[in-house]
Amino acid sequence: MNVEHEIELLKTEMQRLGSPNADGKISVKFGVLFSDDRCANIFEALVGTLRAAKRKKIVKYDGELLLQGVHDNVDIVLLVAAE
Repeated sequence: MNVEHEIELLKTEMQRLGSPNADGKISVKFGVLFSDDRCANIFEALVGTLRAAKRKKIVKYDGELLLQGVHDNVDIVLLVAAE
C-alpha cells in the first residue's frame, strides 16, 4: 500500500468523524476510528497507518501502540488538515 495515500485517507476520515478540540484541531477517539465501517473497509492496518502518520507529525496521540478496547478512549489529534 502507498503510505502517503493512506495518510491522506486517514486525514479525510478523521475530519469526517472528529470534532474540534479546545485548540481548534480535529480530534477523534481511537475507538471511533477503529469501529467505523468505512474506515474498516479503507484501512487494512489502521494502527500501522496511525503510527506512520505520527512519525510524520501529522497526528499525535499518547503512547506508541494502540489496541482496540484498551485504548478506545485515546484522543488522536489531526495536526495537518487534508489537502
